Amino acid sequence: MAVAETALQWRRPKVEPSWLARLFDSKTFLVILCLFPALGLLGVFLTYPLGLGIWLAFTDTHVGRGGVFVGFENFDSLWYDRVFWGAVFYTVFYTAVATVLKFGLGLWLALLLNEHVPFKSLIRAIILLPWIVPTVLSAIAFWWMYDAQFSIISYVLVDVLGWRDTYIDFLGTPWHARWSLIAANVWRGIPFVAISLLAGLQTISPSLYEAALLDGASSWQRFRRITAPLLMPILAVVLTFSVLFTFTDFQLVYAVTRGGPINSTHLMATLAFQRGIPGGQLGEGAAIAVSMIPFLIFATLFSYFALARRKWQQGESNDD
Repeated sequence: MAVAETALQWRRPKVEPSWLARLFDSKTFLVILCLFPALGLLGVFLTYPLGLGIWLAFTDTHVGRGGVFVGFENFDSLWYDRVFWGAVFYTVFYTAVATVLKFGLGLWLALLLNEHVPFKSLIRAIILLPWIVPTVLSAIAFWWMYDAQFSIISYVLVDVLGWRDTYIDFLGTPWHARWSLIAANVWRGIPFVAISLLAGLQTISPSLYEAALLDGASSWQRFRRITAPLLMPILAVVLTFSVLFTFTDFQLVYAVTRGGPINSTHLMATLAFQRGIPGGQLGEGAAIAVSMIPFLIFATLFSYFALARRKWQQGESNDD
């Protein structure tokens, strides 16, 4: 009895944890603390430039001179600017055509590489080269290939094969220049699409194709019933990134044509740079850049809502 009383007397009193200890025991606080460095970097290098660009779009700021708030005056002037609408047209046309070609050729290439072919690993590494090569370097190479006097393409067609009598002026006429840029963009973008889709094809179980073969399914039926539905989630992601990369392309176009001839190959990104930096009209250049945001938001929302359909990801219908 005395021992029990002694134990009760020497029991260590319970100490309430300090506010700092309770704070670090909070899951919410730890999550915010861990995210703070990333949020800080995003705020400094993304949010601030974006906010500044949007603010400049509503001012008449010029290089070397501060501006004042002018409301929608810059956007109003762009509404009547034929060069701007030409850039909008070519940006949409450039993005649509290049994306369709990249996806068609990339999917075809991915399906080929998914089969058992000799030197498969080496071929995959070679295919990545157009994507790995710096954009400016490949743009300079295309600029040389498209040169009016020294084009290797014209040399082969005229002097080697004899299919033409004159050299092709790839960059001297509007539509020749437009299609030339699309060809260069497709060449650079095919590896990204092909490797991404190939990774998706690798996740499809071969047993599904074996079961389809036993049921007598043709190649087209296997692609339509197995490959396409199971590849749709990756297709949506790759499509979104491809559209964003193509729509905001700057280096390739600026290095090859700088928007010429006669402003026919300007994308919205290159026109915004030309008006804002060499032209000195920061407000108008920012307004052109801000005009790109609705297109980019639409592409992002398309991917988000498409991927949110869980049954659609699994190749099932969403009717029930």
